[in-house]
Amino acid sequence: MFHPLPLFVGLRYVRARTHKFFVSFITWVSLGGVCVGVAALIVILSVMNGFEGELRNRLLSLSSHARIVAGGDDAPAQAWEQARQAAGAVAGVEAVAPYMELQVLAVRTPEMLPVQLRGIDPPAESGVTEVAGSVTHGRLEDLQPGTDRVIVGEVIAQRLGLIVGDTLTLLVPTVTEGGAPSPRLREFTVAGIFEVGLQDHDATLLFAHIDDVRALVPRSQGSAGLRVRFADALAAPELAERVRQVLPPGLQVIDWTQDHVNYFRAIRIEKTMMALILLLIVAVAAFNIVAMLVMVVTDKRTDIAILRTFGASPRKVMGIFITQGLVIGWLGVVLGVALGVTLALNVDTIVPALERAFGFQIMDADVYYITRVPSDLRWSNVIWIGAAALLLTSLATVYPALRAARTAPAEALRYE
Repeated sequence: MFHPLPLFVGLRYVRARTHKFFVSFITWVSLGGVCVGVAALIVILSVMNGFEGELRNRLLSLSSHARIVAGGDDAPAQAWEQARQAAGAVAGVEAVAPYMELQVLAVRTPEMLPVQLRGIDPPAESGVTEVAGSVTHGRLEDLQPGTDRVIVGEVIAQRLGLIVGDTLTLLVPTVTEGGAPSPRLREFTVAGIFEVGLQDHDATLLFAHIDDVRALVPRSQGSAGLRVRFADALAAPELAERVRQVLPPGLQVIDWTQDHVNYFRAIRIEKTMMALILLLIVAVAAFNIVAMLVMVVTDKRTDIAILRTFGASPRKVMGIFITQGLVIGWLGVVLGVALGVTLALNVDTIVPALERAFGFQIMDADVYYITRVPSDLRWSNVIWIGAAALLLTSLATVYPALRAARTAPAEALRYE
């Protein structure tokens, strides 16, 4: 007697067991649809977040968090040393290392591959990238100045049939002071092979000591600069701006979000479209709530007429059916969030169990570099998914409640 009338009657209708079978069936289907839709949305977005993180880690394994490059003409050596010291003193910067890159042709008869030759300082490079841990044959320390040694990617080694100790000829396109092409050939010894599990690196990169690369061409004909590693890769844009403020004139900073913008823009679009598609499951369940409530309103016309006769206002009648719809929809949302969070947090356990039970592998090692299904649950995603589902299920109650409020008592009781 102390409950408001709409809440009391609405909860009573939810608990009532005298509904027709079809109405009860639609009720359970609606609740299950909301639950499954919300859970699927949470799990799928968590898995996509996991793949995004895996891709980011692999991209950054051999790429720095930011690059310092010359804005126009090449800067003098003094400016680079000044930039290295200034960038290293910025809070949030862990390491700075020099590099130089050339586009060359790797030749080993009868094959020829266009590759990127990257000159590095091995001790400094270990603080900026994870190249040392990616070397599967040989050691990064074997790159000594004046030895003409290279470390090649796994895919390059397979295509050219290279093993440690083989020789590899590099064709370097250069131009004379007059602008005439003057290609150079230089033989290098394969000192190691690396693999990071990313085609962009394994099939295109060669590492050599930076002094050996500088000896191939004038500095002005290569892409040179400094690589920077931050304490937090996700804060790269903000930290890059701090570094930019302390650099000498003529130098600029490019962070990894600019270098790989196309990758992550594509992932962002895929996540958005997937979220919209899966949200349709919740929308269909919301339509089921509409159908269920309309049938309940039709079934309860007599009850509505009696309540109106006893003085219940149309607003209170609306509240009854809004309460019934919200309880069903929001219960489905709560169950879906609980199920989705549980599955997303245990993907690394559930997926192997399913693979063992059904005798198949989702991420076949012969096809994919990534052999497990990663998951990264973000509570911001859970919050907006839950809020969107609550909004859809709330909107689903409006039309049936308005229809109930318009029920005329005299018409409903005419044949009773």
